[in-house]
Amino acid sequence: MPTAFKALLERRIAIETTPSVVWDIIRDIRRMPQWSPQVVSVKLSESDDDVRLGTTFTNLNRHGELEWITHGEVVRYLPQKEIAFRIAENYTIWSFSISADEAAATVLTQRRETPDGISQFSLELTESHLGGQQAFTETLEAGMEQTLTAIKACAES
Repeated sequence: MPTAFKALLERRIAIETTPSVVWDIIRDIRRMPQWSPQVVSVKLSESDDDVRLGTTFTNLNRHGELEWITHGEVVRYLPQKEIAFRIAENYTIWSFSISADEAAATVLTQRRETPDGISQFSLELTESHLGGQQAFTETLEAGMEQTLTAIKACAES
């Protein structure tokens, strides 16, 4: 039986600094544990320190007492504009994109897209171990807000 999920999660925040400052922060996915309440560590698969299109990595994630590993690949990398990565285990694409607003602030948007849906494996684990789709989606959205707030604090300091 298919489990309903929210196809797009999106949060944004205005940051009082230049787009290049924000880009220098978000372009290195190894820094995610500094901001994300769920990501414990990120390790690049290659010995090359440069994050770019095609870079693969492993995440250690935590939700309460539960820990799990995911594998990602950078699928969009547009310098000064966007970085996106696809998680192999659940098919989701997470991204950060940079734009400007009318007040000349930098707007940072974080998204979770599901162009290929979410894997049945992930849907079942969410139901059995993460409180169900609605509860876990609320946790993800709160985590996105926390992540953006932490990036903003870093960028404005």
